[in-house]
Amino acid sequence: MGQYDGGRQRGVRLPSPWGVLALVMLTGAAMMRNGIDGGEGPPQPVAAASVDSGQGVVPPVVTGLVEPLPYSPASRISIPSLRVDAPAVEVGLDRNGWIDTPPPQEANLAGWYQNGISPGQQGTSVIVGHVDIATGPAVFYGLGTLRKGNQIHVTRLDGRIAVFEVYGVEVFAKDAFPGAEVYGDNGVPELRVITCGGGYTESGGYSGNVVVFARMVKAV
Repeated sequence: MGQYDGGRQRGVRLPSPWGVLALVMLTGAAMMRNGIDGGEGPPQPVAAASVDSGQGVVPPVVTGLVEPLPYSPASRISIPSLRVDAPAVEVGLDRNGWIDTPPPQEANLAGWYQNGISPGQQGTSVIVGHVDIATGPAVFYGLGTLRKGNQIHVTRLDGRIAVFEVYGVEVFAKDAFPGAEVYGDNGVPELRVITCGGGYTESGGYSGNVVVFARMVKAV
């Protein structure tokens, strides 16, 4: 996470979900660090459980088969209900083994974890983004307002668009992040979109993370 003037810490970083998933399942290690400062902070999920509530997201029953797509990197993410339309860059791991973030000076930019599943493949693809940057709100500032049934469109480098439908939005505490639940493979193409959330303090940053759970409903 970037360090900014005034002691502010903004953005999102999380360790590789695949490289440390076994450890997370055993220890519940935190998956993201710190967050945003300024005003009342970003909107939080209205229909999701609050941090530390212990309520989880139940995947919907698979009622129809959607053919998974072959591998192809993400190039853009669109969330029509939030008026989000942003390029997606590939992000890897930093020297500490955490998933890196998009450049902190770019407000309208998302990051797709390139060492994992590509959007539309069977499994769980992960896209992260800043909730704000030094100059104000960023690409996923409104992520917590998403509701079940909202759609997320991810454009891939092969020209295909994977269309995902949201089935859950949750806030998880950093020190009790359920890695298996968030990153697990439910046997169908799924997507997680993650940013910082929960309460914020200068000393500790964000108390949690907003996680959007979505499943692919079609590809065009």
